[in-house]
Amino acid sequence: MATTSNIEWTEMTWNPVTGCVKVSQGCKHCYAERMAARLHAMGSDRYRNEFAPTLHDDLIDLPRRWKKPRIIFVNSMSDLFQEAVPTDFIRRVFDTMMACPQHTFQILTKRSERLRKIGPSLPWPSNVWMGVSVEDARAVRRIADLAAVPAQVRFLSCEPLIGPLESLPLKGIHWVIVGGESGPGARPMLPEWVESIHRQCRRSRVPFFFKQWGGVRKDILGRELHGRTYDEMPGVRVIASSSLSQIGN
Repeated sequence: MATTSNIEWTEMTWNPVTGCVKVSQGCKHCYAERMAARLHAMGSDRYRNEFAPTLHDDLIDLPRRWKKPRIIFVNSMSDLFQEAVPTDFIRRVFDTMMACPQHTFQILTKRSERLRKIGPSLPWPSNVWMGVSVEDARAVRRIADLAAVPAQVRFLSCEPLIGPLESLPLKGIHWVIVGGESGPGARPMLPEWVESIHRQCRRSRVPFFFKQWGGVRKDILGRELHGRTYDEMPGVRVIASSSLSQIGN
């Protein structure tokens, strides 16, 4: 299962795992859970278990079939490092990414402790970017776990940003994404929280990507900050036909 994506910082999604278990406040209004419920109601076999963690063994090798370079978000409908995913399955996903140097793979997790534990046993080719979600100050501890992983590109997703993040430890971090929560029950994101992260990124020369203001109707508020969009990407070669901008660290 792979689809083109409306997520502003990627091109495609690849979901060898679907479903997840909530672990923090950032999960409260999970977009993937809502989407899984809709797909289950439509009779999708991939979502026969709705949002319960489900492995799709037949999809592990899917990117090997794609010759055209792409930027791929891995498991947009799940979390690769959740406990329900066996370590051997994770290794097979990494083997596929290593075998596809034409693509850039982006992985995002809230399970930073497990990432840190098994990360040293995984291959980390330059086309695999590793990130953690940091939705508020309670999640900042995940950054230290990420910093211990030998990925060439390490990034933070401060989305949904539901609280201030001051004095972020950005040493060894190559990219920061910021975005407000969207959809039913969306919690507000204050402009000063965004401004603070933007200033911290500028001081540390870390590329800054502003995804959205969010809200129940995210299209109304848009994604401009300072009267412009921020689509910065890590200052490494992205092997894909993307219009996303890049700046160096």
